[in-house]
Amino acid sequence: MAQTDNFYTLKGYSLLEHTQITSSMEDYLEMICRIHRDGQPVRIKELAECLHVKPSSASKMVGNLRKQGLVCFEKYGTVSLTEDGLELGEYLLFRHEVLSRFFCYINQNSNELEQVEKVEHFIEPKTVYNIEKWLDKFT
Repeated sequence: MAQTDNFYTLKGYSLLEHTQITSSMEDYLEMICRIHRDGQPVRIKELAECLHVKPSSASKMVGNLRKQGLVCFEKYGTVSLTEDGLELGEYLLFRHEVLSRFFCYINQNSNELEQVEKVEHFIEPKTVYNIEKWLDKFT
């Protein structure tokens, strides 16, 4: 019989990580960082439009990010990144860019946004950095 002690469901693996940042929180933080990088003030309305969600949903999630110490936000004001938020946000953008390059290369396509969005939350940083090294050798 095959060894099966180390297999879990996706939810099981998530519970093992004990992470406080959800995939949705990562998506919001990544977009906040992307808007911030473009030099635009980050407002709830624009954030909601970029992510195709209701402003009330964006406001709630920004509140969750604030509780995690990743953003500063006053009601009806702009969202700004804390030092920790900027650091994590920059990594999330980096991860997105590496995976986009990788999927575009192996699929010989110029846009793999949907695939990247579906898988980026499940890839370990070590793997992202190794993919980047591999891409630098072969592209």
